[in-house]
Amino acid sequence: MESVSRLADSRAATDALLAGPRAESFTLAAVARFLGRATHRSLVQAARRPRALAELTALHGGCWALASGRRPGRRWVLASWALAVTHLGLLEHRTRLAPADVLTLLRANLPALPAGAGRMSGVLAIGLDLADGRLARRRGTVSPFGDYADTFADAAYWTWLTLRHERSRAVRAAAVAAWALPVVTVTAVALHRGTMPERPRPAVLRPAAALQCVVAFRHLRRP
Repeated sequence: MESVSRLADSRAATDALLAGPRAESFTLAAVARFLGRATHRSLVQAARRPRALAELTALHGGCWALASGRRPGRRWVLASWALAVTHLGLLEHRTRLAPADVLTLLRANLPALPAGAGRMSGVLAIGLDLADGRLARRRGTVSPFGDYADTFADAAYWTWLTLRHERSRAVRAAAVAAWALPVVTVTAVALHRGTMPERPRPAVLRPAAALQCVVAFRHLRRP
């Protein structure tokens, strides 16, 4: 019950932040206030979880070291760190990262790591995806942080892999529609409505998962 209550509080806080710009017709001042309040809340939430912040920084520090001299390299790692730090409040009652969260963040940073350059990259990403989901369910560490990190990891990695290495225009367009477009759409709807919408979760047909297999297989067979 406590975790449900905390989730409701987190969602209420997010909705309160989103309501500001819409109520003021998205004026420049309203957007600036929204960004300032969101940044302040993110910093407060991160400060309340020093262990998670330290774990997150250590993980990205390792990725930073491995990303030296690569493209997109360290800029990718820095963006991943910043995005994760500003969402630590979504850990809710937890004060540290779960093993599943670590696997998800590693998957998100694959484009910057040596492992992301090989033909097995797509297969590795699918393996990490399956492993983090199984770990989270087995250990009972499913959280909004892990949920959103998983979504962004998928969108970032698979869009990058497809646009970087895929030659088929049809597959590239499908990748943008499957991973990048939903993130942009949910963000736009949230800003327009002033509340965070529920993301669609198909129970049976998962076209993005099927597309992962197609992209990974094509990448595995590339010259």
